[in-house]
Amino acid sequence: MIQRHGDDADRGSLTLMLAVLFVALLALAGVVIDGGAKLTAAENAAAVAQEAARAGAGMVNEATAHANGSFVVDQDQAIAAANDYLSSAGYAGRAAPGPGTDEIKVTVQVSEPTKVLSIIGIDTIKATGQATANLVSGVTGPGQ
Repeated sequence: MIQRHGDDADRGSLTLMLAVLFVALLALAGVVIDGGAKLTAAENAAAVAQEAARAGAGMVNEATAHANGSFVVDQDQAIAAANDYLSSAGYAGRAAPGPGTDEIKVTVQVSEPTKVLSIIGIDTIKATGQATANLVSGVTGPGQ
């Protein structure tokens, strides 16, 4: 007589549990790997926006500087310089006048392909960075 231990209704339950755990671990790996990539993309977008804003903020209105010696940003040249920086670096974004008269604001969008989450249909991650720069003339700071 053959004696069986356990119930035949439990056959294959370990396989089902392992399949569910595998899917859960794969999703967790996707969140960790591609979540890290999203943070890197956001950091990159912010850095590019800062550089483009700096490129624009350095555009001085020469007519005003020669006329009365005050340095102000030429908004049209600043926007053009920031947009040129973005296009030459290969990033999508836009420059606009900042809240102040001597400021320029740049917004950059970065898209990166996913590595793991593409398995479930999420093919790209997007990040946006913003920066504002203004023209500062002269030497400033402690002891200056």
